[in-house]
Amino acid sequence: MSMLQFFVAVDVTVVNIALPSIGADFDVDGRALTWVVVGYTVTGGGMLLLGGRLGDLLGRRRMLLLGTGLFGAASLLAGLAPSFALLVVARLLQGAGEAIALPAAMATIVLLFPEGPRRSRALGVWAAVASCGLVLGFVLSGIITAHLGWRWIFLISVPFILVVLLAAVFLIDIDRDRTVAKQAPPLDLPGALLLTAGPLLFVFGVVEAGEPGMPVWVAPAALAGAVAAGAWFVRVEARSRNPLVPPRFFANRTRVTANLVTVLLSGALSTSFLLFTFYLQERLNMGPLGAGLTMLPLAVSLIVFSVLVPRLLERWGARVCVLAGIGFTAAAMAAIALASALRAGGMVMIPAMLLIAAGMAFGIVGLQSVAVSGVTAEDAGIASGVQRAADQLGGASGVAVCVGIGFAPALHSFDPFLVAAVLAAVGLVAGAVVARGMPEPAPAADVPDQAG
Repeated sequence: MSMLQFFVAVDVTVVNIALPSIGADFDVDGRALTWVVVGYTVTGGGMLLLGGRLGDLLGRRRMLLLGTGLFGAASLLAGLAPSFALLVVARLLQGAGEAIALPAAMATIVLLFPEGPRRSRALGVWAAVASCGLVLGFVLSGIITAHLGWRWIFLISVPFILVVLLAAVFLIDIDRDRTVAKQAPPLDLPGALLLTAGPLLFVFGVVEAGEPGMPVWVAPAALAGAVAAGAWFVRVEARSRNPLVPPRFFANRTRVTANLVTVLLSGALSTSFLLFTFYLQERLNMGPLGAGLTMLPLAVSLIVFSVLVPRLLERWGARVCVLAGIGFTAAAMAAIALASALRAGGMVMIPAMLLIAAGMAFGIVGLQSVAVSGVTAEDAGIASGVQRAADQLGGASGVAVCVGIGFAPALHSFDPFLVAAVLAAVGLVAGAVVARGMPEPAPAADVPDQAG
């Protein structure tokens, strides 16, 4: 499960440092290249709720195999893509594969360990692998692009995905899958479509606003379409016989609050990754290899913090850890803004990277623990899917707002790093306000250990 999580996380960020090489190969500009990054995260995030529901209704093993197979095939297609359009399609398919596979994988882990210290440690490993995959994506991208070419950033994962498929066949029980499949009601496909279309329209409207040569009505129309899709989604869910998110999910205030804070924190964390990349490559003119290696301290510190946090989670409680994570991330944004104002070298960014690592470890591990508290076999998939969707869509929306507005041509007279950091800090303040009122999960009942 963690191997799958690692390569899925790597694919979120691995393209960033390789984007200039991809653009030169296909002769496309930076605006078009944005969709290689955002298309993957938004499609994956938008379909995660459907993926979680599929796991609950049709069986985790079946959905894990289907999603992992699709992700692997799409990775192969991306690495061999003869045109830019086909590369974007492959990235969209990668997002769909992630959306189907990861909720099933996370639900499998949640149900293997009883609520309490053992589950916290398991989720700590899961979060550590995801966090390291996100950051190592930058490092691997620099090394692979410099020595093998950008196509290998996709092709290198294919043999490992085959290992995951074989392991899932032999290690995951299929008895419950067969029982659930016979009872599966119709799926809410319109809801899944609207949940994917809304964020895509929102990101398109923000990214394209003020773009030279773009008709002035396009961005407002896209944003209006995003609002309409959101309103329609709520209406469809209220009338659906089998909604993506059952109404009872929203009765759990603790989970709802945790997912809202996840959206705000993930937006700032994802923004910081792109700010690091842009600063090192555009402001300091580093090559892909140098930029990737400069971000290595972020990956190493993430491993350290992610091992430490699960122990502190049991001692301090989730709310304290989440607030600490938000505070560390806010301090990182201040450090990024200061480094940009001083035109400092790459080494000055390392303190900001360490703060981001602490913010991600404390915040995301704590929020994941709260978001899946009290789950059962019937709703583990949807709880995992909602948490992952909040993480992915929050990250994509945060990048669209903070980086899209901060680097917009209309604001060229301002320091783009300062504008983006301030916008991210505003979201973090809102997240801290919400997190202060987040109830602690109820104490875990004695649940039989299913790990054996």
